[in-house]
Amino acid sequence: MYGGHGFFVGGFMWIFWILLVLVIVWAVKAGISSGSNDGPRETRTPLKILKERYAKGEIDKETFERMKRDLG
Repeated sequence: MYGGHGFFVGGFMWIFWILLVLVIVWAVKAGISSGSNDGPRETRTPLKILKERYAKGEIDKETFERMKRDLG
């Protein structure tokens, strides 16, 4: 009657495919959200970036002061 495959292939195979799709969607979402689960991201203002550059030694004090004045 079912060609020797039993009831699973004819009747409930669609449940298998739905569950498979749901597991794949869940895995993709879990993978995406794990990278962005670091909490609130700090906003980098121009002044903070300038201070970081000065702290790293990328710019000297005179340049830092001039750029700080330019930023207001």
